[in-house]
Amino acid sequence: MPKMKTKSSCKKRFKMTASGKVKAAQAGKQHGMIKRSNKFLRNARGTTTLSAPDAKIIKGMMPYAR
Repeated sequence: MPKMKTKSSCKKRFKMTASGKVKAAQAGKQHGMIKRSNKFLRNARGTTTLSAPDAKIIKGMMPYAR
């Protein structure tokens, strides 16, 4: 059986936490910040964990993640 490949886009964008959740950067911070509220920009700092349905999709693309 050949090795399974990890999706290159996923290994660049996502990390796994120790408890098995998928960690990702907050969305909406690439461009167009002038029209966004300060509250939105504050809340979009750092990282977040994905919802369960989204995490299931990503875990399928990262077979060797913990």
